[in-house]
Amino acid sequence: MISLPLVYTVLALIAYTSSFWYLFIHLMSKRSPNLWCYGLMVGLGLILHGTVLYQDMLTPLGVNYDVFNLMSFTSGLMLLLSLILSLIRPILPLNLIGTPVAAFGLILGFALGQPNQIIEQHSFGLDLHIILSLSAYAVLLMATIHAVLLWFQDRELKKKQKKRIWVNLLPPFQIMESVLFDLIITGFGLLTAALLFGFFTIDNFFAQHLAHKTAFSIISWFLYGALLIGHYKFGWRGRKAIRFTITGFVLLAIGFIGSKFVLEMILGR
Repeated sequence: MISLPLVYTVLALIAYTSSFWYLFIHLMSKRSPNLWCYGLMVGLGLILHGTVLYQDMLTPLGVNYDVFNLMSFTSGLMLLLSLILSLIRPILPLNLIGTPVAAFGLILGFALGQPNQIIEQHSFGLDLHIILSLSAYAVLLMATIHAVLLWFQDRELKKKQKKRIWVNLLPPFQIMESVLFDLIITGFGLLTAALLFGFFTIDNFFAQHLAHKTAFSIISWFLYGALLIGHYKFGWRGRKAIRFTITGFVLLAIGFIGSKFVLEMILGR
């Protein structure tokens, strides 16, 4: 018998795929997409994505914070934030990246999610810490993808290539760089709040295997902070900003996803 989560997952993937190709075809043919039509397709996919997550994460025993559920949640949140940001800034083409990421996260969560990672006793402070952490991760993931795209643009501009795929497809380099620092500022603020709530709401970091995760998060926090100070005080930008952004996120991912993956999938804790 076909389950409802499977039906919702398939419908969400259809909505994501339709929105991706609709946007891609319009951008490649230099036509302006209908924002209402595009937003409706993406919104439908996000609602179905959220429905699958709701059934997987909220159980009668508590909240299921399985690593693949968290990947699915983060990828969907990233697409939602990307869609909202594209309504404010002229960066609609970036949703061509966010949509496949959300679809891939949804597939991982549905196919590989484990039902036994339940937090039975949790407080409002702990829930807020987790939400802030996931939000920071989603925004900084967007910033990292943004930095990679900036690197492609910078490479095409400096090598003076005749076929400039990324320069022609994406918004101008200056706008992309401005959005990058908007994302870093937002992610840095969310990460700061998440760390503060974590220190005040989580007891005994070592017993909960959180020491390494916290250490990587703090190092990442210092890197992003140094980048922001360097940018606004010393004018850091371009490839230096790209390197700092990617390095900071790699450290954050090792602490956030890597440690959880090792504990759950390899050590079985």
